[in-house]
Order: sequence, then structure tokens, then C-alpha cells
Amino acid sequence: MSDNLKPIYSLSICGRLTLELHSLNNEGGEGNQTMTRTVAVVDTAGNIHKVNAISGDMFKHIQAEHFYLLARESRMPLCKGCETFRADRILGDAEFLRNLPDTDAAAITNLLTACALEDTEGTLIARGARSIPRKSVAEFSWVVGLPDKVRTESYFHVRYAQDRGGEDVSQPIFHRPASSGVYASVANFELARIGFNDVNQTYAIEEDERLRRHRIFLRSVLHTYIEPAGAMRNTQNPHILNFEGVVTVSYSVLPAPTISPLADDYKEQVQAVAQALDGNGNLVVRRFANTAEFASIMQEIIQGTKPYRLFTQGG
Repeated sequence: MSDNLKPIYSLSICGRLTLELHSLNNEGGEGNQTMTRTVAVVDTAGNIHKVNAISGDMFKHIQAEHFYLLARESRMPLCKGCETFRADRILGDAEFLRNLPDTDAAAITNLLTACALEDTEGTLIARGARSIPRKSVAEFSWVVGLPDKVRTESYFHVRYAQDRGGEDVSQPIFHRPASSGVYASVANFELARIGFNDVNQTYAIEEDERLRRHRIFLRSVLHTYIEPAGAMRNTQNPHILNFEGVVTVSYSVLPAPTISPLADDYKEQVQAVAQALDGNGNLVVRRFANTAEFASIMQEIIQGTKPYRLFTQGG
């Protein structure tokens, strides 16, 4: 591993994502009406606003799928369940479960060695009375619409039958939503934990493999904001108008601070918190005004960094 690469402990992204005419946040249907997920937020004056939002689970799934595709292309180790992106992941690997060690530490070591996806995305090994958790490296907030800057409209849609001469049960009418607005996104990534066994406080994989996973993981984060997946993308693929915000990188055991972009001065607050926490250049805040600048910053980080190595039981 090159000594010129700077070790990253953690990385955070706070930004405002402008999406036009999307349906990423559907939560089911009622009759012939597709329902849009909404949440309540409180502003600094104590006023309550109801806005539409995209769940953190959705963005986490988008990022995990991008990681899976990149990992397969790079021939990284994947368990039998993750090889086909099964929902149960490691629980779909019968051989792994048959050979599950008696201790949790050994089980996590086997997991980290066998599967890059489970390493970065986390999982829960539930086997009989045993429950062995692996915490994810990634943490995504709800992607929340800014009050007065989001709007959802409902649009008429009908599936026509071959013969349109009269009413037919094969000609159902639908009302589909399309949302447009500015959304606040917050995410944090604990890159030092890639390959790290939290139970016995040691690394289960070599540094070269940690670097590979680090780079693939950061590429998957970049791809998440370039191509967000979700519902109805076959006909309502989102117009990504802009993404602006800050990327904060921690080069020591300091948290990369986050402030919600629901606050208008979130960039200044992130910068001020970083300066208060550190005066030695270990916390670097990079601003970006658009998606292209964000992509450029992320590419610099991918090419010029490696995952931080924590102090371990073995030294």
C-alpha cells in the first residue's frame, strides 16, 4: 500500500439534493392511488411542517446495490447469498452457517473474510438462540424535503386494452404521484471500521484488501448520488437538477461533523464545528456547488486516501 495515501477515519456528506418529477418515496397504494411517504419536521422557531421524504433505508439499499455491482465486477469476496444480492444475504449461505464457529469473535472474523458486502453494509447473523450483529460502516439519514420547497402532484394514468371500444377490466385507471423539490441529505461513513472485528478489536483482513474495499465503497457512495434507484424509475426516472453541500473528511480519531441541511447556514456550521474540534488540519471541509464538483471531490478522495487503522489488541 502506498505511503502517499492519507488515512481516513471517517467521512460525512451534508447536502441539498434537487430532484424533479420522481417517485422514489412511495409507501404503497390505496385503491388506485399510489401513496407518497411524508414526515413531520420542526423548524428552529418550533413550527411543524409536513413534507415528503425518502427513507434512509432506501438510500442505504441504493448504496448497497451499487457496492454489490462494483464488487462483482472487481471479483471481491462475496458470500453465497450476496453473490445474487439476496435479501437474507449471509443467512442464504448454508455452508457458512453450517461451519459457524462457537465464539462470536470467530464468527465475525469468518464473515469479514468471506464477504466484502457484509463487512461494509452490516448484517445480523441469527442462528437458533444466537444473535451476532455486524454494524454497518454506512449511516444514512432520511432524505427530507425542505419546507415550502417540495411539491407532489398526482397524474392520471391508464393501461389500455387491445380493444378500446368499451369498458374492460383490463383497462385500469391509476393516479400516480410525482414529486419535485429540494431535499436535505446527511450521511456518515466510518471508514476505519472496514475489515475491523468489533468483538475482538482486531482486523480480519490485510491492508491491501482493506484499501480495495475502501475504494469500492467510496465509489458506491458517489454512484448513490449520481444514480438514485427507487420506485417507478422505468417511466419516472428522477431529473437530478443539482447537489450542493459539504464533504468533511477526518484524518484522525475525530468525528466528521454533520449539520442538517434543513438549516440554511449548515455549511458554515459544519466548518465552525470542524475548526472547534481541530486546529491541526485533521478535519477538512470541502464545499461543492453542484454535482460535478461533488464527483470531482469524491474522485480525489478515492484516489488519494486509504482507510485509517485503529489501535488493535495485537498492536
